[in-house]
Amino acid sequence: MDISQEKLLKEISFKTSRSGGKGGQNVNKVSSKVELNLNIKKSVLFSEPQKQRLILKLVNRINAEGILQIITEEERSQHQNKQRSLKKLILLIKTALFQPKPRKASKPKKAAVEKRLKSKQLNSIKKINRGSIEF
Repeated sequence: MDISQEKLLKEISFKTSRSGGKGGQNVNKVSSKVELNLNIKKSVLFSEPQKQRLILKLVNRINAEGILQIITEEERSQHQNKQRSLKKLILLIKTALFQPKPRKASKPKKAAVEKRLKSKQLNSIKKINRGSIEF
């Protein structure tokens, strides 16, 4: 599934606050911490099976109201934190919606079976020859 930022931006809400940690006076003045919220249950971008899969896969990041929260405060700039949180969201959604191809069971090839049996036979003969010879 191809997820575009433009479509996501229509359903996302951002909340900013002052970030802690490094930054000196910048931390005390600028609200650079960004909290991204996406209500998965009310989203029109995803079908019902996709919503169920997202809720199942991202259960640790979704609160009781069905809102997916991503908090970013690595950068000193609010704009950079918004971009970073959007990238995190897209990556989370892509990985949660990814469904691997089902594995097809296969039988071993005839040559492989013969090779295995031949090596077992050689091992058996080797172990028989190790025994004591009785006359």
